[in-house]
Amino acid sequence: MTGREFLELDSPQQRLYLERLKRVEVIQKILNELPKADQNLCNHGSYFLAANASLCGLVANNFFRNILHVRRASLVSALPMAVIPFLSTAAVYEVFVREPLFLGDLNCEVCAVVRGGLTGAVVGGLYPVFLALPMNASLAARYSSSPLPGKENLLRFWLTTAQPVFRKMSLGVLIQVLTGLYLATKHHGIYVKILQQMNTSRDPEELQA
Repeated sequence: MTGREFLELDSPQQRLYLERLKRVEVIQKILNELPKADQNLCNHGSYFLAANASLCGLVANNFFRNILHVRRASLVSALPMAVIPFLSTAAVYEVFVREPLFLGDLNCEVCAVVRGGLTGAVVGGLYPVFLALPMNASLAARYSSSPLPGKENLLRFWLTTAQPVFRKMSLGVLIQVLTGLYLATKHHGIYVKILQQMNTSRDPEELQA
């Protein structure tokens, strides 16, 4: 295959990529011209959801420690319960909500809001609780702080242990759902502002982006 044939075969994809890149540059340029409040919410809003996830992780960790009578290795259990939910929530929200939205791949407001709510509920609320359970179970087994059942009653024991924690954390999960919905709604509103400025621009290159 000659270089010319390769260029002709690849040109539609190359053109699409360049148009997409140009659109992203225009969106970023308009975003930088928006009020500081919109810029901060767009660039750092997901950190608030992530910080709440860290708080949920620490609270759930404390509940399980009390139930299992774990008194040692408090820092060892608290540190990952603060860091892992924070990083996971921020990354998932970025990948599934913010990035597709400002790349133009997520134009549906309902879809964006649903993604935000699900991210808040699953990753920001439930995931920290599920993460705290095996961590404290391993600590309870290591330090023999609480009698653990045999394999035949293991599932029932952990279900019984986790039920009160999930009930207590239900408010935290609800707050995370509402926070995710709010952030996604605000981010979509900022995206709409950017589109409106693009559509009213007199620059032909921006109109084609």
